[in-house]
Amino acid sequence: MTLDQLRPVADRMLDPLVTGANKLGLTPDGVSVIAFGFAIAAGGAFWVASPDTAVWYALGALFVFVNGWLDLLDGALAREQGVASSGGDLLDHVLDRYADIAVLVGLAAGIGRYGLGLAAVTGVLMTSYLGTQIQAVGLGRQYGGLLGRADRLALVGIVGVVAAVVPGPLVAGLSVVGLLLVLFAVVGHLTALQRFWGAWSDLN
Repeated sequence: MTLDQLRPVADRMLDPLVTGANKLGLTPDGVSVIAFGFAIAAGGAFWVASPDTAVWYALGALFVFVNGWLDLLDGALAREQGVASSGGDLLDHVLDRYADIAVLVGLAAGIGRYGLGLAAVTGVLMTSYLGTQIQAVGLGRQYGGLLGRADRLALVGIVGVVAAVVPGPLVAGLSVVGLLLVLFAVVGHLTALQRFWGAWSDLN
């Protein structure tokens, strides 16, 4: 199950935003950079969040949701303006990976769980890498798996809201943020392996 399968529905919901972006004179690359800025802001908010300043978790969640919608908007805007290009796609993918790193590093640093952060980051990056590598060998862009980027952003946003209400430890000394990092670490690598096995089966 992955929210990436709902992209056609999300694209239709983006019509008013595409119209607004056009009126403002925004370019797809500009939207990609703005989206990245919100990811950096989210990572920073999660970094400074603590049980005493849990409101930063809610603010980080808001920034993550904005990043997610802008990440969809840049592609829709490129198609609307007829300027979709390989260069724009490259910029979007590079900024998305750095955005993933910024958010996860912020979450891990905020709770002082750097080992979990490393495991989560590598799981997420390997998931994305397998998606593009499968495309590189001619099988098409792969969004499937246990957790796609849309799923991750939705979970980070939800967890940010929950952490704002319940910032303390829940299970085995881990807060909801720590549990999310465990999930990303485990499921991220499983998703990468799932994508690899599916592609390997198609190629052999």
